Amino acid sequence: MAKLNLDWLEVFVQIYKTQSVSRAAMQLGMEQASASIALNKLRQHFDDRLFVRTADGMVPTPRAQSIYPDLQEALARIDTARGMPAAFMPSEAVREFRIAMTDISEIIILPTLINYLQKTAPRLVVEATKITSEMRQQLATGDVDFAIGFLPDLEAGFYQQSLFEQNFVCLVAKDHPRVQGKLTRSLFSHEGHILVTTFGTGHAIVDKILAKQKIERRVVLRVSSFLGVARIVAQTDFLVIVPRLLGMTLAAQEQVQVLELPILLPHYKVKQHWHERFHLDAGSIWLRQTMAKLFMDASR
Repeated sequence: MAKLNLDWLEVFVQIYKTQSVSRAAMQLGMEQASASIALNKLRQHFDDRLFVRTADGMVPTPRAQSIYPDLQEALARIDTARGMPAAFMPSEAVREFRIAMTDISEIIILPTLINYLQKTAPRLVVEATKITSEMRQQLATGDVDFAIGFLPDLEAGFYQQSLFEQNFVCLVAKDHPRVQGKLTRSLFSHEGHILVTTFGTGHAIVDKILAKQKIERRVVLRVSSFLGVARIVAQTDFLVIVPRLLGMTLAAQEQVQVLELPILLPHYKVKQHWHERFHLDAGSIWLRQTMAKLFMDASR
């Protein structure tokens, strides 16, 4: 049995509506002979006359009447699929987005983002997940919608957009006995340091520059997250290097001071990354544009 051709189905629906092969051909912008050929193919496929010529025109058979609703709906669905993607209406949308981010972004980005979404898209849900070494695969499979951070491994093969630029500062307790107002290179080298080991924060830059300049820091504590580091600094004599935006935020919450570093470290860009399979998804486009709107000026 021959496979159904989409053009044949359109001829069937138009003949059913107009009760005429010639009018159906006119509606579809085709020759009447082509419409007649399509009708014959349909008759062979369904093993039924489908339409019978009468004084009132081409009248559908019971078989044609039974299949018409399904074929009409199928064509309508195909037309929808072939048309423009449905617009994303944030005020009505019900959807969950999974965003991979660092704990720094949880502090800097999440509060602002969630407050905005509550006003503009209250039925959206955001699940924040950790940046891992599996980011490429998770973005490709759709397990994660976006990844936000300093992620050189995603520079190739993924769409990306810079959100803001960062540089580094040092956090020290406000009542530190030896460091007040200014951090010298000697103090930087001799004081105890907290080292945060986590993906996607740009801290690999710090280690490379320090090694290149042969500057040592006395690491006394390693932690895997920035979330509690300000409290530790406030209650000890230790130093910690953090991105500037994070340092300013933490200084407003804990008894710590933000100091410029006595060494020159490069700036780096925090970006949002996404896979090509979601590049034209209306919801993804809207959320990416929202992120850009909220954070492109964050470092200014």
